[in-house]
Amino acid sequence: MVRPCSSCCSIARSGGSIRGRSPQSFFAPPKLILPSVPRSFPHRNSTGPIHSHSLICCPYQSFPRANHQLLVGDDNTPLATPRSSDAQRRTIYALSTPPGKGGVAVIRVSGPDACKVWKAVTRPIHVSTVDKAPISRLAELRHVVDPLTGEKLDDGPKSFTTEDVIELQVHSGRAVLSSILQALSKLPYCRPAQPGEFTRRAFEGGRLDLTQVEGLRDLIDAETNTQRRVAVSSAAGAQKVRFDALRAQILDCLMYVEGFIDFGEDVDELGQERMYEQACARAQNIIDCIHSHLSDNRRGEILRSGIKLVIFGPPNAGKSSLFNFLAQRDAAIISPIPGTTRDILSLTLDIGGLPVILNDTAGIRSTTDDVIEGIGVQRAGDVVQTSDVSICVLSLDEILPKIAEGEVKFTIPDDIIGHLKPDTIFLLNKSDLARESTHELREALKNALLQHDLESTRHFWSISLRSGEGTKEFLDGLASVLQERYAYTESMSLDDSPLVTQARHRDYLESALRHLEEFKSYPLSQVDIAAESLRYAARAIGAVSGSDVSTEEVLGAIFSSFCVGK
Repeated sequence: MVRPCSSCCSIARSGGSIRGRSPQSFFAPPKLILPSVPRSFPHRNSTGPIHSHSLICCPYQSFPRANHQLLVGDDNTPLATPRSSDAQRRTIYALSTPPGKGGVAVIRVSGPDACKVWKAVTRPIHVSTVDKAPISRLAELRHVVDPLTGEKLDDGPKSFTTEDVIELQVHSGRAVLSSILQALSKLPYCRPAQPGEFTRRAFEGGRLDLTQVEGLRDLIDAETNTQRRVAVSSAAGAQKVRFDALRAQILDCLMYVEGFIDFGEDVDELGQERMYEQACARAQNIIDCIHSHLSDNRRGEILRSGIKLVIFGPPNAGKSSLFNFLAQRDAAIISPIPGTTRDILSLTLDIGGLPVILNDTAGIRSTTDDVIEGIGVQRAGDVVQTSDVSICVLSLDEILPKIAEGEVKFTIPDDIIGHLKPDTIFLLNKSDLARESTHELREALKNALLQHDLESTRHFWSISLRSGEGTKEFLDGLASVLQERYAYTESMSLDDSPLVTQARHRDYLESALRHLEEFKSYPLSQVDIAAESLRYAARAIGAVSGSDVSTEEVLGAIFSSFCVGK
């Protein structure tokens, strides 16, 4: 899905009615727009400023229309209207820039209702601002929102680099772009931008901190709605506020200890011990807070990079069939010959709005004379152990022996037992070959797990990939499981949302944790040395947002991941 990459809108209104205009008047030459609040975001992989970071709305003066109003509720929330025919819907929209990841995208809307679109999908930056009608050929900074829910879809600063900026909106032909870039190179005071240099100037100018820079990069790379929400929150400064608050707590504790060092001699020995205990109690509260963020099962990092979901099981259980079913294409070879899949097959999916890296593996069995298959089995075991979520696929016709005295029993292969986890998801395939009820199968699976001293799993489905029986329930259930473990929603409170979204965040928090533990280990007689540990802890937290970062290698690694135009 292509989403707008800007929250800035400019309006280009026609000079008269659409009727009676000459054909030549529709073909305007390239425009030089000098926004009142300038920005510069060329498209990814370009070598200079090409497209404006704005949503260009070009409404012509509309003639009277009937039954085409944007309805709003009592709270002024836009409501959906009945779908009109294509002939009635004269207002059109499209992506004007090449699709894909990039620093800039331009979405063009044109037609008699373009101003209504502008009012429906954009909001003023400041709530108190009176929402006036758009002014022709004047760029305006606005939020891009969902017209029904009001959810903010994209965010952007004012002048991105904090410097004077011009943006050239021109036709995107190769010859046109080449000639304009060549013309810019002739100016003795201009040079091509380095990768991420626009963003780095925004950081150095105080427009963004490092968590916002990373949020902006994640917003460009976002492929699912959940990734977009987390990235928008970070780019807007939500992480910065939380890390600054954590650092402020450490500085308050340091200030308390420094006061004790300077004026502790005015307090008796019992009072000194009480004050130092209070300082240690404050440090312990901060330690507990950091521990809670570090023990989140890497939820924020997984949401950002993708959930590693692995399909495993014995040969011919239907693993590759499930892989193709989820991929909705023939991504893996399927055959009745055991050992067909010999290596790890991977693809990226969107399941329930979450990014999922799906892996198909070789059938796990200990007895095989094929050396290559043996290597595949070893790799399958390794990837199962390092996965975030694992699905064990078992074939009912293989694990269900003959029923004795009406009791249903499972026989789980010994080769599979060692790869099961407490949260493993079980999928019983080929339900069309079994007559047992879902309840009977669940009880049989529970008993089979108890025989191996394993906890029973609450995530279990019985399906037939051949007939499609139970597949819808499985998809809905799998999405619910992933959302329960990793989902981030707009209704989630700030304290419950993931704070750690990058590996370096975790490194700095662990460093701060060590220094806080060191502070608590010092006796009262070494309080001056203990205070130094608090300074190091505050410095580690400050390095997350960039307030205490001076290492060029760290900054270079972050900004070099951007494209040239960003």
